[in-house]
Amino acid sequence: MAGQFPFRPRPQAQGNNQNNQQQQPQQRDARGRRPQQENPHRINDEITAPTVRVVGENVEPNLVLSIREAIRLADEMELDLIEISPKADPPVCRIADYQKFLYQQKKKAKEIKAKQVKVVIKEIRFGPQTDDHDYNFKLKHAENFLKEGAKVKAYVFFRGRSIVFKEQGEILLLRFANDLEEFARVELMPKLDGKKMNMILAPKSKK
Repeated sequence: MAGQFPFRPRPQAQGNNQNNQQQQPQQRDARGRRPQQENPHRINDEITAPTVRVVGENVEPNLVLSIREAIRLADEMELDLIEISPKADPPVCRIADYQKFLYQQKKKAKEIKAKQVKVVIKEIRFGPQTDDHDYNFKLKHAENFLKEGAKVKAYVFFRGRSIVFKEQGEILLLRFANDLEEFARVELMPKLDGKKMNMILAPKSKK
């Protein structure tokens, strides 16, 4: 049943008083919890539109009612009228238990967040005069990172006076990008930032 938030209460079934311990009528809701300051949706008497489109279980399709008729229908079902699309013409309202509706919305948001791909960035560090053995070792690591779906931030660190070799560092990074062309695209071309020259490679999308 609804009536668990600071909006117009719905009829309560007998035996629900066991959830009302330490209830303060002016300060707590039907389950003894402090009411929320604001609801994320307009509900029931908070809805200002004169006419609404009503959706929900056991509601006939394309039902358009005056706001009073819609609230009366929600009352008869002992549920709440929830404005879900206020910018529609007319606004769309769902008849449902508001607490369950909020729970389902939060659950969907968590599921969407869990499905989102987290961007992982792996770093590969070079010196301006990296030898071929070290270069090939790091090239193999970068290839594996890209195959796993991670981005690769390759950079050349210039220690002390080695900054005079910045052109050599840029050539090394471009060679690195070229050798990984099968697996990566260049997202950021070599760019000097202080004592570092950075380049970012992103994995190519799988066809």
